[in-house]
Amino acid sequence: MPASPSLIRSGSVFAVHPMATRRPLRLAIHLLAIGVAWAVLPAWAQQADTADAESCVALDSVIITGSQNSAVTEGTESYTARAARTATPLSLSLRETPQSVSVVTQQRIQDQDMQTILDVVNNTTGVSVNRYETDRAQFNARGFEINSLMIDGVPTVWEQPWSSGEIFSSLAMYDRVEVVRGANGLMAGAGDPSASLNLVRKRASSRDLTGSVELSAGSWDTFGTTGDVSFALNEAGTVRARLVGDVNDGESWIDMKSTRRETLYGTMDIDLTPDTTLWFGLSRQDSNSDSPMWGGLPIWYADGGRTDWSRSKTSSADWSRWDNSYETYFINLDHTFANDWQLNLGYNRGERTSDSYLLYLFGNPGRNGSSAMGAFPGSYATKSVQDDYSIRLNGPLALFGRDHELAFGYIHSEQKFDADRRAALGGTVPNFDAYDGDYPEPAWSGKTPYSYGDLTQTGLYAVTRLNLTDELKLIVGARNSRYKKVSDDTPFDTPSRIDDSELTPYAGAIYDLSENVSAYVSYTEIFLPQSDRDITAQQLAPIVGESYETGLKAEFLDGRLNTSAAIFKIKQNGLGDSTGIPVPGGLPGEFANEAIDVTSKGFELEVTGELAPGWNVMAGYTQFDVENSAGDAANTRYPTKLLRTFTTYRLPGVLNKLTLGGGVNWQADIHTMAVNPAGDLERIEQDAYALVNLMARYDISDNLSAQINADNVTDEKYFDMFDAYGALTYGAPRSLTASAKYRF
Repeated sequence: MPASPSLIRSGSVFAVHPMATRRPLRLAIHLLAIGVAWAVLPAWAQQADTADAESCVALDSVIITGSQNSAVTEGTESYTARAARTATPLSLSLRETPQSVSVVTQQRIQDQDMQTILDVVNNTTGVSVNRYETDRAQFNARGFEINSLMIDGVPTVWEQPWSSGEIFSSLAMYDRVEVVRGANGLMAGAGDPSASLNLVRKRASSRDLTGSVELSAGSWDTFGTTGDVSFALNEAGTVRARLVGDVNDGESWIDMKSTRRETLYGTMDIDLTPDTTLWFGLSRQDSNSDSPMWGGLPIWYADGGRTDWSRSKTSSADWSRWDNSYETYFINLDHTFANDWQLNLGYNRGERTSDSYLLYLFGNPGRNGSSAMGAFPGSYATKSVQDDYSIRLNGPLALFGRDHELAFGYIHSEQKFDADRRAALGGTVPNFDAYDGDYPEPAWSGKTPYSYGDLTQTGLYAVTRLNLTDELKLIVGARNSRYKKVSDDTPFDTPSRIDDSELTPYAGAIYDLSENVSAYVSYTEIFLPQSDRDITAQQLAPIVGESYETGLKAEFLDGRLNTSAAIFKIKQNGLGDSTGIPVPGGLPGEFANEAIDVTSKGFELEVTGELAPGWNVMAGYTQFDVENSAGDAANTRYPTKLLRTFTTYRLPGVLNKLTLGGGVNWQADIHTMAVNPAGDLERIEQDAYALVNLMARYDISDNLSAQINADNVTDEKYFDMFDAYGALTYGAPRSLTASAKYRF
């Protein structure tokens, strides 16, 4: 029998009322039209003319005001950032933030040729990936799952069992990715005590016509084109626009598989007054995958012997496909009051659609076709729509003769998820050793309802930074969250209903030991509602994640180099764990759960920034142990030791047009237990391995550069695992990418 579709299912498109899809697009088009009209309004032109023309010319090309500008990494050529706002709503430097924070800057994205969110996670301190299929993966940090992303500080949630395109979302529209490790309930709301990934969009910040065009080609006939242009729409530069387009198309090291990604992003900034900016935009990202694998490759033959597949082996079919799209529409209003208080009003709408025709192979094949594998075709259509509304207010506060900072915020999020299914008859693959994807496409039925989910989250937070002395700062805050969700799979007769609220505290202290070095301590929480029931058929209380962290942070070379050392302890309290005893009166196969605690303890070291002129470095090491309440190792599919390094150096003197770089990503062994063909639990293990990556860039002229990146240069063979079905997915072998970039 195939595995439950609810665990191996895919995503896709739902038919909705036409007005539902046109309304946000129409809104975005109207906003863009308003911006263009504003640029040519005579009244606006007259106002611009009253300013001194020479002073207008003398203004800097980047005019984003306030603290946001200090966090922008584009154009800095740096591996670190001046500020980050993912841990708290306060704009704090990395040294002032009492949690472990990493920023993947625009320069690192370019140097390492990072194309997707998956690339970021694979190259960031303290986080890792378990890629259990070609098109789906689980992100992890400090022994726990990462189950949400943030865009411009607003959490975006997806149904993890159905997810696909998210992990391949293009980075072309983002300035940087901020990663906060540990619990982050103050800003993220519900989730696991693992990490928060915040993708920060590029802004229309240039008064002048600037931009770039990049062409690339690489292994497996992959080709890419990226264009990015910024410009002002009026002479005063108070109305600015930016357009980004990105296309990547190519084959894979896996037989038959190919992927095409397309991204289009447009945004505008309008300075309504010197203190008020309206910024808005829209984006669309498409990821179309041909012959993706649904599930991994079998670990055992039917006789119990281990398999050893080529990395090009596939379990997909030549007709299989998985197409995803993600559209966003956003609008924000920023205003700075005369007393330096700042107000942000924001709205964001995200629409994810997906359509899939997949083949799942199950069972253990016989050698040379001595026994068959089962084949289960599946086709699913999903749509999720998320609307987010936010109000944020922060500013200085004078109290007891000292200046402090205070911030408030309210975020309301609504998400509706639907899935349809197309049914088809299954069959067998007689000889998987010789299988090359020639399984015939079945006759599909029409779409029928399969799954749905309605989720509403609200959060009201307040946080303050108190300057108790010149050396000691205290950050305290709390968030009151409400989480309501109704969801079910077919036949929709027993929906899961969750309605929980939680008060999440945040506390941190930073003490300046010297001009460059600070010590810190913090306590943070996060919660996650669950639908599991205990032996009395009562729903378990929400899981509460707690993070305790202490460490040292240092800032050198006027903020161009940041270092940190942290010791942490994370507890996940109340996690539902199956007892194997059926729930009285429950559904068939529903077992009672008991609440257990899982604890992660460890330490982390990181260095990011400029060691010397022309020499950038990122190096991070993480080590921890994860145990359940019985003292046994838990979540063993996630590596407990991680090393992430990358460095570049621009050669001096006559060779200063050449930049060389390289790094190593190493992780410790991982393992899990799965049921073998004899019905016994058997250990599956991936030994520790290191991936070596190299790059070189040559500046042909002031505007044109050429770059080459080589990944996994030692051609290490490794795999990720999916323990539930005794399957594995191989990682990419050695690859090369050459690119040329022209800036203007």
